[in-house]
Amino acid sequence: MSEISVGILGLGSYVPEKVITNYDLEKVMDTSHQWIVERTGIHERRNVTEGQATSDLAAKAAEKALADAGIGPEEIDLIIVGTVTPDMFFPSVACLVQDRIKAYNAAAFDLTAVCSGFIYGLVTASAFIKNGTYRKILVIGAETLSTITDKEDRNTAILFGDGAGAVVLGETEPGYGILGFDLGAEGTGGDLLKVPAGGTRQPVTAETIANKLHFIQMNGNEVFKFAIKVMGETVKKALAAAQLTPQDITCLVPHQANLRIIQSAANRLGLPMDKVVVNVDKYGNTSAASVPIALDEGVKNGRIKKDDVIALAGFGGGLTWGAAIIRWF
Repeated sequence: MSEISVGILGLGSYVPEKVITNYDLEKVMDTSHQWIVERTGIHERRNVTEGQATSDLAAKAAEKALADAGIGPEEIDLIIVGTVTPDMFFPSVACLVQDRIKAYNAAAFDLTAVCSGFIYGLVTASAFIKNGTYRKILVIGAETLSTITDKEDRNTAILFGDGAGAVVLGETEPGYGILGFDLGAEGTGGDLLKVPAGGTRQPVTAETIANKLHFIQMNGNEVFKFAIKVMGETVKKALAAAQLTPQDITCLVPHQANLRIIQSAANRLGLPMDKVVVNVDKYGNTSAASVPIALDEGVKNGRIKKDDVIALAGFGGGLTWGAAIIRWF
């Protein structure tokens, strides 16, 4: 019996309507549009409005993915949501989405791998389908990072935005779908990118709130060096697993953290930038949502076509990283 081929049957994304430009940030902190663009490539980002939560964004992206796949919610067997900004500790965002979209036949759980979360979820879902446990799985990356970002810290406030991307994963034609992957972690680097308080190590107190310990803290220089090193490496390992080389890549869909990191990854893989999907200028860093949002845009605008070899790659807090190679169909 031949191994099941697993691929993306449908995809969708959603970003909030509220736009925060670099010029808006100029008004509230010591920064400038030119400074931000030169260092990150970001021009604007989206923020949720009052009353919007991560599950709201995730559900909208999920509904679009289901419509794109041409299936109903009752056909979904499992929902996996990659996020570090859940509506609450529990229930999970996945359970909230299950109820919202009425996918009542689905099991549901959240997965925490920060900006690598979508790729971790994709690989996890693929294993469930390959071993015959489930047939169709909804994998979502969704974040509202604006809610855990210190608006007065120019090192982080300029970077992060909100959004969600979703895919329906299922059996596809032999030779198509996910051909290889790589996942990794380096827990020794956990202090480089974190939200210190709010968990069991430092529960919520008036002091933790006053000290802004519920916001993202990042050692930007060290994370930058880590990202430049690991992005190219993880794609090469995933390609090796697929018995392919960088020359086989038709399109790179990287985590949208920083334009310079994306350019460096492309350079290490020997890829021209016209083979790379870039939307960091519009949305900033949306963590687990960035890869599926960029993938959705790449497909919808015709950049990605049948038989193309796509490399997805991400890195994030943990530290974590991951890549997946997909032959599109």
